Amino acid sequence: MSRDLVYGRNAVREALRGHRDVLELWAGERAAAALEWLSEGPRAQVRREKELTEAAGTPDHQGVVAWCAPYVYADAWELASRPSPLLCCLDQVTDPRNLGAVVRSAAGAGATGVIVPEHRAARVTPAVCRSSAGAVEHLPLAVVPNLARYLADVKSNDLWVYAAVADGHRSLWETDLSGGVALVLGGEGRGVRPLVLRTCDATLSIPLAASVESLNVSVAAAVLLYEARRQRG
Repeated sequence: MSRDLVYGRNAVREALRGHRDVLELWAGERAAAALEWLSEGPRAQVRREKELTEAAGTPDHQGVVAWCAPYVYADAWELASRPSPLLCCLDQVTDPRNLGAVVRSAAGAGATGVIVPEHRAARVTPAVCRSSAGAVEHLPLAVVPNLARYLADVKSNDLWVYAAVADGHRSLWETDLSGGVALVLGGEGRGVRPLVLRTCDATLSIPLAASVESLNVSVAAAVLLYEARRQRG
């Protein structure tokens, strides 16, 4: 039976609260004694720290490791069809820590979901679960075969597509993000690809002080998503 590894206290706790089954749960002695919420899942097996580190492949497990049913990706077209959706579309973001951070910000901002392309992009992994603090268990994440084609299919008068670029047509403070919106952010060091950029309705930028050239993709996503939330009241 296929199963996914999840490690870290927040990631495992949210997996227990989420939609997929937690099949097996390991905890170190200190974690087993301190974390009452471990009783919400299958009986935790107390293991040595060395065993937890070997299972997780990293010492960053915080004393908790779990195996869950495989992650189920959402339907990207269904997400776009919801009333006034707020989508965060990542164009070939490959660092799992960045994907996890974006998912965490998107969940906090009340976004509808996160969309990633099928190729050259991070997917849900143990590192993504950890860096999202378990938010992947609650926010829909979808994979599309071709991001440019997807954006061309879903954009309409009720869903505008904006690409975040350094030299955008207008700043995010001057852009109406109160309706259906898909925010497109580019991968680390590359930005939004030209084909994807041509599919977007417009571009926007985040005003920066002269000494700062750009923001990390996860930070930029957080700024844009929370401005959209502010405009939506």
